[in-house]
Amino acid sequence: MANAALLAARLLLAFLFLSSGVSALGNIPGTAAYFSSLGLPAPALVAWVTAVFELAAGVLVVIGFQTRIAALLLAAFSIAAAFIGHYGQGGGDPTLAFMHSQALMKDIAIAGGFLAHSVAGAGAWSVDAWRSSR
Repeated sequence: MANAALLAARLLLAFLFLSSGVSALGNIPGTAAYFSSLGLPAPALVAWVTAVFELAAGVLVVIGFQTRIAALLLAAFSIAAAFIGHYGQGGGDPTLAFMHSQALMKDIAIAGGFLAHSVAGAGAWSVDAWRSSR
């Protein structure tokens, strides 16, 4: 049961990053414009790096390869995204501010899930487990 739960958790967490990475790659100009609106330097470069990172790390988590490292990186990424993209956003619009605060909390919760994976590992149904049994 634990291995099935770890696999399900990996798939559910990774789906967010896989879909985001594909979306970003499909619209680099839009992603760069969003990053530019946040005041990030070199927004086109940040868009490419972010999209590739989300895809690569998402795939690593799905297959369970180097899961502890990928999970730690994705936890850090999620915390950074929470504070760069959502903290203090919304201006004077209470609805928009509420939406950003919810997104901030979601990103923090996702980081918690990845921290748990960094400790627990990927479980028996993973490349990590297969490699360690050889």
